[in-house]
Amino acid sequence: MILTQEQQDILNGSKGETMAKVMKTMVMYGEAFNAEKLVPITSKNNHLVTSFGLKVMSPVYDLMQKLLDEGVASGQKFSVDPRPLDKNVPANFLQNLIFNKFMYTKQSFYEDQLKKLGLLNNDAFTCTCYMDEVGNKPQKGEVLSWAESSAVVYANSVLGARCNRNSGIIDIMGSIVGYVPYFGLLTDEGRKATWVIKVNTSKKPEAQLLGSAIGMKVMEDVPYVVGLDKWIGTELNDSACAYLKDFGAATASNGAVGLYHIENLTPEAVELGDKLIAEGAKEYIIDDAELAKVQRNYPVIWKKPDAAPKLCFVGCPHLSLQQLKDWTDNIEAELKKNGNSKVLIPTVLTAAPGVLEKFNQTPYAARLKATGVITSYICPLMYMNNPLCKKMPVITSSNKLRTYTTARYYTDAEILAKITKGGK
Repeated sequence: MILTQEQQDILNGSKGETMAKVMKTMVMYGEAFNAEKLVPITSKNNHLVTSFGLKVMSPVYDLMQKLLDEGVASGQKFSVDPRPLDKNVPANFLQNLIFNKFMYTKQSFYEDQLKKLGLLNNDAFTCTCYMDEVGNKPQKGEVLSWAESSAVVYANSVLGARCNRNSGIIDIMGSIVGYVPYFGLLTDEGRKATWVIKVNTSKKPEAQLLGSAIGMKVMEDVPYVVGLDKWIGTELNDSACAYLKDFGAATASNGAVGLYHIENLTPEAVELGDKLIAEGAKEYIIDDAELAKVQRNYPVIWKKPDAAPKLCFVGCPHLSLQQLKDWTDNIEAELKKNGNSKVLIPTVLTAAPGVLEKFNQTPYAARLKATGVITSYICPLMYMNNPLCKKMPVITSSNKLRTYTTARYYTDAEILAKITKGGK
């Protein structure tokens, strides 16, 4: 790897032993991927993936403390993934005991470390840091040092920023030293599509299902999606962005996609069109039957497959303000149609603290509360990480949550029916 004089000086210790170790970490990371150089991070803020104070993460706390003791702060303010705990989310005595006494015993300590290191603000905990209400939205072409998979794929695809799917801790290392290795999705060549996905459905495809199908097919490759603009339009408005948020999270968790292009919609596809398609790109056609097959083949890993659901999570990744409003309207309408006043399954809608604050200033908040639905800033995945929760029949409309936990996936329409009408 070719380093600039400044980078070499840092590696040689010009800014102290700790900064030299940080630089060495980034150089070794780059060399593992044959990066030719390091390039400056140009975004205003960073985003970290590690937000949870698990007792077993002591090496992370030791590392953070070493950085703080040496006065090595992040070069950027940063947001971080959602908190794992919220007393408002339903949990029994044993679950709360495990959460608070055995699992997340270092939560307060770790959050204090994050604040000292450069946390954007006390409520900057969300996987959707790019929401306007959060304030960490990178611009087209900016170079990032992020690790959260759903945020990386959104920033690359919808915003046109440039970021590799980094690992936890690498994200903060890049921010501290101010450089990341130049390879993969930072390069023009690495952003070309090696798959052309043709959407030939008879109706608007479920975002989570479509993303899942693509992710499982292309894995870490870059897809160029044709025909989706017919259903979600050619403007990146609130509706389209919410759809792409959920779609992208599924491609990133059911596969390992870090960037996708949507014909006539996403920035680079609008700018370059089929010039983004690499020579010899493979083709994958998705129709109604293909999506039905994908959903049908999801494994059901509940202890009792026919158990009645005991909890429902919607919002992984976190919901947008408009999605919260839409869910309120839809839940009210379905409850009325089914002759019920409150949801029949404990239901939690999750969103960023800043989004929830805005939502609570609208009439929708009181209406949603009247249905019995709970809103929370929690990370559903971290909640489900509790060994007792693994035995619970939890339902969700998130393919990410389905992939990483025992939660069972249903489409938005199926979720609405179950929480408003009941039944297995």
